[in-house]
Amino acid sequence: MGQTVFAPAEPSLFGLPDQTGGAPVPVIELRGVTRIYSTGRLEVAALRGVDLDVWQGDFLAIVGPSGSGKSTMMNILGCLDRPTAGSYRLGGTPIEQLSDDDLAAVRGRAIGFVFQSFNLLPRTSALDNVATPLLYQGVSRKERYARAKAALERLGLGERLHHEPSELSGGQQQRVAIARALVTEPALILADEPTGNLDSQSGNDVIELLHELNAAGTTIVLITHDLDVAQAARRQVHVRDGLLLS
Repeated sequence: MGQTVFAPAEPSLFGLPDQTGGAPVPVIELRGVTRIYSTGRLEVAALRGVDLDVWQGDFLAIVGPSGSGKSTMMNILGCLDRPTAGSYRLGGTPIEQLSDDDLAAVRGRAIGFVFQSFNLLPRTSALDNVATPLLYQGVSRKERYARAKAALERLGLGERLHHEPSELSGGQQQRVAIARALVTEPALILADEPTGNLDSQSGNDVIELLHELNAAGTTIVLITHDLDVAQAARRQVHVRDGLLLS
């Protein structure tokens, strides 16, 4: 595969202040990122001096075995955690300058999360599951449900709007989860082992869907331990013992 040239990030994609002077910047820029967890007198370095750039329109797989540090990187990229040392710039803005409330707003508005366990609300319809993120953005009820319906229909679930998770297959539940990630029209999707609980065919369907979203311009970071799944991405980096190997 030839080298892919990605478009520069626009800070406005994340609703963050423009500190770049209009210069092209990565969507994600990690420099020397370290994350240390302390338990009593024991310290564990989950990440050790990681450098990484992700450009707008990229489809990147972060690959590593259990305990390698990839889940910690996912939490930092998704603004769910902060580095112990080093810097993380999102759309050109240093996240250390943002308050917890600001980071929560960025997560809700500009980052879509897809998890292995789906994380759907039980005893709640697919339509309500997908509409919920818009509730926290103050979107009107009518618009919430219109956008949620459109997202589910886009993923082939137009006939499952009122089904609860227990009434859906694993592949359908993951599609609902992806629709929920898409409904806020995020600039970035973080997918953490999105095929881990699916059969082969459903997993292939999810990967194909991620390809379609990426082709439409969405930046995707895929976290996985599965080398076959990682092959779906345009490029890969490998994490082991908290270090980025490639």
